[in-house]
Amino acid sequence: MTISLPLVLGFIAWGAVKFLGVRTWIVVVITLFGFLLSHTFMAPAIDSGTRSGVDVINGSHD
Repeated sequence: MTISLPLVLGFIAWGAVKFLGVRTWIVVVITLFGFLLSHTFMAPAIDSGTRSGVDVINGSHD
């Protein structure tokens, strides 16, 4: 079974708003910060770490 990262993050955000009482604007600000961060020198490290985490969850190792 393959898991899509945006789908998982969407469920986590929905659960945080629904059950933990996190404000919707906080989720929006964190999302926008993530998009801004993806255009910095940190992007390759973030991409590598994210792909490694998804591979671990999916059980597909190269």
